[in-house]
Amino acid sequence: MGRQTTTHSAEETIAFGRKLAAELSSGIVLLRGDLGAGKTTLVKGIAEGFEAARAEDVTSPTFTLIHEYRGSRATLYHIDLYRVDTERELETLGLDDLLAPNSILLIEWGEKFARLERDKNAEISLERVGEDERSIQLCTG
Repeated sequence: MGRQTTTHSAEETIAFGRKLAAELSSGIVLLRGDLGAGKTTLVKGIAEGFEAARAEDVTSPTFTLIHEYRGSRATLYHIDLYRVDTERELETLGLDDLLAPNSILLIEWGEKFARLERDKNAEISLERVGEDERSIQLCTG
């Protein structure tokens, strides 16, 4: 099952993330897109949609690797694997320990690891198509 849209500003990308939250369930969601494609901007909206954080409180986990946002409906883990290069490094993060019935792992750069590709529940691809425009596609199932 898929869904696609184009947003024309960061605000529209955040608003689309809020709507996407209703379609996401627990498990692994891979976020695909080049640097600057808007992955963290989308997560801002998803976090608001789950009432786990305000958009302004969501930041990129590039250096910390994992940010946790706890909401009444779910706990979101925003994970950035850009700097993780090996399966061994991935294992040290303990991502399996984060999986629970009410947790969602939003993983940037997860496509680098076959295990995450295999175990994903959904994938969201973002592509920059203009200065502020983003093409966003959700694939579930």
